[in-house]
Amino acid sequence: MMGTGMAVEGAYDEAKFTELLLYVARQLEDDAEGGAVKLNKALWWSECACMRMYGRSISGAEYQKLPQGPAPRRLVPVRERLIANGEARLEHGWYMGYRQDRLVVVTAPELALLTPEEKQLVDQVVNALRGKNAAELSAESHDEMGWRMVDFGETIPIETAYLAKTTPVTPQMREHARELAARHGLAH
Repeated sequence: MMGTGMAVEGAYDEAKFTELLLYVARQLEDDAEGGAVKLNKALWWSECACMRMYGRSISGAEYQKLPQGPAPRRLVPVRERLIANGEARLEHGWYMGYRQDRLVVVTAPELALLTPEEKQLVDQVVNALRGKNAAELSAESHDEMGWRMVDFGETIPIETAYLAKTTPVTPQMREHARELAARHGLAH
């Protein structure tokens, strides 16, 4: 789908992930609880919403299982590049007694690669997260089947966005998740 801004199914598009990251960070600017954990969850749930709606993720980014929930593998290098280029800065502060790291967008992103439909999905996800703190969002993300199916540090197959939260995880499901990840070159 050339020219639509949509990522090729399964292919990681770092330029598109960068725009998604900047867009979500900008959407969280006025959210007192909009630190790193909420940013990661908003990215993850936006990618999952796109998968459920259109059968593909927004950017093709890999997300890994970390103790506080899903997080994009390329977040830190992309964030560091944005900071080095003066496009964003990382602010460290405190919120409700907890350290909060917040990505602040310095220059308005162009957002030429995100489709209107993708932006709308992101807006819906960010609005749904308003009023929730990092601990609540981490707990909620731990109910996600993808997070439950893999071990720490492993890639969460985006296809798990289709699975209901109430499904029990079996050893066969874990193995199938690993096979999917390996088939798509996501095994870590």
